[in-house]
Amino acid sequence: MRWFGKFRERFTGLTNAIVRFPLTSLLLLAAAVINAYSISTEKDHSKFLLTFILGAFLSAVAQVGYERFFTKLSSRLVLMTVVVLLTAGYYLIIRPAPNLSMEIEVRTAVAMFGLLWAFIWVPVIKSSVCFNQSFMIAFKALFNSAFFSAIIFGGISIILAAFNELIVTINYTAYPHTANLVFVLFGPMYFLSLIPNYSEAKEESIKKAAHIPKFLEILLSYILIPLLAVFTLIIVLYIVKNINGQFWTDNLLEPMLVSYAITVILLYILVSDIDNKFTIMFQKIFPKVLIPIVLFQIVSSIISLADTGVTHTRYFVILFGVFAAIAGILFSLLPVRKNGLIAALLIIFAAISIVPPVDAFTISRNSQISTLKNVLLRNDMLENNEIKPNGSISQKDQQIITDTVFYLNRMEYIKDVNWLPRGFDAYKDFYDTFGFKEYQESGDINQSIYLNIEPSTPINISGFDRFIQIDLYKADQNGEEEISEFEKVGKTYTLLKETNGNQVTLKLMAENNKELIRFNTQEIFDKYDNYHATKETIPADEATFTKENDGAKITIVVQNVSIEKQYNQNNAGIYVFIQIK
Repeated sequence: MRWFGKFRERFTGLTNAIVRFPLTSLLLLAAAVINAYSISTEKDHSKFLLTFILGAFLSAVAQVGYERFFTKLSSRLVLMTVVVLLTAGYYLIIRPAPNLSMEIEVRTAVAMFGLLWAFIWVPVIKSSVCFNQSFMIAFKALFNSAFFSAIIFGGISIILAAFNELIVTINYTAYPHTANLVFVLFGPMYFLSLIPNYSEAKEESIKKAAHIPKFLEILLSYILIPLLAVFTLIIVLYIVKNINGQFWTDNLLEPMLVSYAITVILLYILVSDIDNKFTIMFQKIFPKVLIPIVLFQIVSSIISLADTGVTHTRYFVILFGVFAAIAGILFSLLPVRKNGLIAALLIIFAAISIVPPVDAFTISRNSQISTLKNVLLRNDMLENNEIKPNGSISQKDQQIITDTVFYLNRMEYIKDVNWLPRGFDAYKDFYDTFGFKEYQESGDINQSIYLNIEPSTPINISGFDRFIQIDLYKADQNGEEEISEFEKVGKTYTLLKETNGNQVTLKLMAENNKELIRFNTQEIFDKYDNYHATKETIPADEATFTKENDGAKITIVVQNVSIEKQYNQNNAGIYVFIQIK
């Protein structure tokens, strides 16, 4: 009956977590309900969902803060009221937005990240329990809740699939509803049930909860640390080898170094209570190695800002680099018991990055607008707050203009640029506004382009003798293929498709094998080769090609075209209109 005892213990833990975190439980339930409603109605209620989830984070931090610093019920009620007001305030802020923009999503994600660290650090401030123990408990709880949630969801999904196949067909929404209940409601509550009340729990129970399993100790000490040491050696050798050139401009290395810094910091905290030769060496050496690596990366990132300006991603990279450098210094100077300072520092940096006027988005918006304006002024393209098209500027400046315009468009900041044309559409109006197409470096060329003529487009067919639909594609063999044969005034005419490698030519032949007119279909693919990949429709005038001479006239109307540059594969569906003179 041990399994029953374990089940009862876990069930009791869940019910205790509901009692301990009542507001969090209520907000998670509200999130699950609104998500279930969205699944059933297929309507977007993501603003409510995000609000309830953020409120759940806030209320969880408020509860552990109450347990650490207060005892009176009135204090708990005041904290709950503050959480409700902050949650309502957040909803009122995002409510006017037509949709959840990237800025709203990133701000919210950073806020939740900071609250998660606050949840780990706040209950052990000036406590006999150190931050390392609290972090290990939260780490294990997070892993266990994710593991059991995945197992439960997988098991229920298999049962639903079997029921659907063997008994009766069930609605497809059963699976997202299951995921909603498991991952939005059960998973977080199970996580909270594994977090002890540090103010009431006995020392032995906390030590047991923070105990590092042998498997995890081996994984951290004898696998991850040696692998990280080898990776560190590779990074150091790369920096030394390229210190005079490529390192300062290699943007691909930036996410790698950020990931490296995150790994070092997390691993340092995780092994703080493990005492063996590998962990001792790691604690002594790696923080000191981390400092110069992140300092080099900060300088490299700042240098790249000279031309491109600040984006929110680059802002976070630099800010995290500063944090990582400070963390390396603190790890080198302070004992492991003081690791809680890192959590406090991280929370402060997270707040700085999302609170105006020094937040990532205010600074990046102003920087990108300023960068675009400076490039236009440098090329005499901005006069009296009006843009003058100029297609002869350097490729470097074309790239800067392209990057800044599409960044502002992606972040929905175009409306803040008062000298751009009213109603400016980055995809439709770019060429007319700036005088050149969106510049793309060789590594960034659209690998796939798919275009269709605008729906319900009327086509003038008056004056033509024949209308033929043809598919253009790469043939297996070269040669000629007869497409259509027709007569006019007693004479026979033939339309041929001539294939030579990737080239397809349409030829109109008269009697006695006389060629009247030809059309090289490569003109179609050359015209659309530089279209932006997200522009999916083309108007009738841009879809029409005409060839004419004294003997005949041939008009091509493109219905759809696909260009696969990576595989050198071009296909199109076209209408061919023929007029014999």
